[in-house]
Amino acid sequence: MLRSSPTRYDFYQGEQAAYISTLNSVWRWECQKGACQKVLITNETDDSILSLSECRLFCAESGAIWPKPTGEVSLGSYLAELNINSIDVEGAKTDSPVFALVKAAGKVFKEEIQQVIPSNVNVKGGKSLFVTVDISNPNITERSLVTDESYTLKISESSDGRLNALITAATFFGARYGLVTLSQLVIFDDIRNKLKIPRDFLVTDSPAYPYRGILLDTSRNYVTVDTIKRTLRGMGASKLNTFHWHITDSHSFPYVSKSRPELSKYGAYASNKVYSPEDVAEIIQYGKVRGIRILPEFDAPAHVGEGWQNTDLVTCFNWQPWQNYCVEPPCGQFDVTKDGVYEAIEDIYGDMIEQFQPDMFHMGGDEINFSCWNSTENIVQWMEKKGWNRTEEGFIKLWDYFQSQALEKVLKKAGKEIPIVMWTMWTKGDDSQITDLLEGGYKLILSNYDALYLDCGFAGWVTDGNNWCSPYIGWQKIYENKPATIVGTKTDQVLGSEAALWTEQADSTSIDSRLWPRSAAMAEVLWSEPSTGWAVAEQRF
Repeated sequence: MLRSSPTRYDFYQGEQAAYISTLNSVWRWECQKGACQKVLITNETDDSILSLSECRLFCAESGAIWPKPTGEVSLGSYLAELNINSIDVEGAKTDSPVFALVKAAGKVFKEEIQQVIPSNVNVKGGKSLFVTVDISNPNITERSLVTDESYTLKISESSDGRLNALITAATFFGARYGLVTLSQLVIFDDIRNKLKIPRDFLVTDSPAYPYRGILLDTSRNYVTVDTIKRTLRGMGASKLNTFHWHITDSHSFPYVSKSRPELSKYGAYASNKVYSPEDVAEIIQYGKVRGIRILPEFDAPAHVGEGWQNTDLVTCFNWQPWQNYCVEPPCGQFDVTKDGVYEAIEDIYGDMIEQFQPDMFHMGGDEINFSCWNSTENIVQWMEKKGWNRTEEGFIKLWDYFQSQALEKVLKKAGKEIPIVMWTMWTKGDDSQITDLLEGGYKLILSNYDALYLDCGFAGWVTDGNNWCSPYIGWQKIYENKPATIVGTKTDQVLGSEAALWTEQADSTSIDSRLWPRSAAMAEVLWSEPSTGWAVAEQRF
């Protein structure tokens, strides 16, 4: 088992004698009470001198792997020098359905290791590393809520001095997490300018929850494709697996629909601020190689406006005073009594399902404003003919009418039953609505705003002062936002959680700092389901 408080380690001598007298620092690091502390070097020939990265690897629980593995971890006490130019990843047969994915993931793995080395350093020498990926179900190339994401990783040395890493997994997605863990074990010793890796290592690992996501809103402000890809890269490194793409809203319609191209033509902020079919395909593939599903959302019947100006399908668009008709400007809702609404959404659903090939679909469904519908004459007349009164009960019937019709269109285009996701209204972690949903037998994805809305704590947008969900949410609160704490014994009904970043006041220049590192705190909660609190995780974090 991993030593929790080591004081000295044995390292390969190799070329050490040649460079020990030219150390790059006057400081070494010692593990003291579970934390690395800086100590002045008094003897340059002392072979126990540790760089910070070496100290962290051995001092932190589970070898500083994030998120913390759920199974056994054995780290050993030896570090070997690694040759950055002699790393191979193999395993999948060329005729295997997962061959291309494994090859691409291996390339990503080597790129990530390369970035461990400072750009001004030329690392020489070291041992070769041969990574074998053994996948027992090579026919699985798409993920679902029941995909096996477990893996085992073992590092050893062969008789010829080569380092071998064996990753065994049921699916590509589990194997990819093995590569992520392996990449975290590769460290740069900045005292000696060497790349190193544990010689003896074993871990068995699997996630606690099948849905581990981030929502990114790309309608309030356009977000570049490169920024989305950076987000996916961070998600992959944290073993998050779902990118919930809130791709349209009443503010803009940047999604280029094959069937309805006029929506982005009139609804995008600019002609270059759109997501073309090529952009979508690039993002889907970039995420897939990193084990991430791209979950599209077409939010309706509210949150529609820009792009629909040349139709009669939307009511309340940009009505003033906006506070009477929506949560934030510009207002806009479908006139759900129009047959053309269902023809349009069937086209859009069809385009999205054809492109994304999703194993689940998000239909939105939040923040319907009954005052908007109640102020639309033909809707009122339609309801009167139905015998529905203009009370909350009547408008809920109208909302249900839309959702039922829309659901038929989604399933028709999917050609099969797939899980459907919808929003509730804003809830905190202790909201009674959570209990009501659990008792109703629903599966939940937790995104309670008091812990997982990452735009909270900044200036107000439609008001002065701070925004509505202030204060700022620190990583500690996110780490304590554990499903078991929220739902008690009914964790079997919780699929997982997602952190949400709404972009009324964020764009490509600020998204990285809003998402990270806080989303990584949620990643460990969902992967490891830790029984301890944030303070225990702080040194690793």
